[in-house]
Amino acid sequence: MSTAKDLFITVMDRRPDDPVGQGDLSLALAGAELIDLIGAGAAVVDGELVLPGEDPKPYDRVLDEAAAGLVREAPHERIEDWLWRRGQGLAAGYQAALEEDGELARERGGRLFFGTKRVTPADTPARRSAADRWNEREPVLLALASALGVDAAEPDGAEPRNEPDLGADEATTAVVAAVLDALMELEAVRQRRSIENAAFANVWRGP
Repeated sequence: MSTAKDLFITVMDRRPDDPVGQGDLSLALAGAELIDLIGAGAAVVDGELVLPGEDPKPYDRVLDEAAAGLVREAPHERIEDWLWRRGQGLAAGYQAALEEDGELARERGGRLFFGTKRVTPADTPARRSAADRWNEREPVLLALASALGVDAAEPDGAEPRNEPDLGADEATTAVVAAVLDALMELEAVRQRRSIENAAFANVWRGP
């Protein structure tokens, strides 16, 4: 499983009653993909730019699509530009891919995630693997999930552990930072639209 798929499953498991916004999750998934592409040698981060690396080894079809979408000629994209472009509709794409692979199951009365279909993570090795990464506080998964508001607190009675550290991995750190910036920008856009809509409503309401 890729980090993005683990992130999707983790968010569903950890936020069952308060789903993460589709736009927020899509940005974080794009960041997770980029981190995996860097780890596979398919992409390289040079400062703020995303450059293609070596041809990627087969991973999974969604990640292969991400690799194929890298800008291979100058001028290359900034990390933030990659997140916004690749992230368009990405959460819905991952839901479809996970359903197709049997990692998500439709349930009558199950929780609504995206669209009109009610789905829940199936009891599969992939779900257990994602849970293991979370319980082990794997730094990248924890950082991206925490950015989405997923509670990373220890269970009651558990001995506190040190917060995960992305260490000296400058590329991963740059991607996570760009995800945080993009999420803040998305929230600012939402707030601005809310204010504008409220002002418009007041105009129509009149004195």
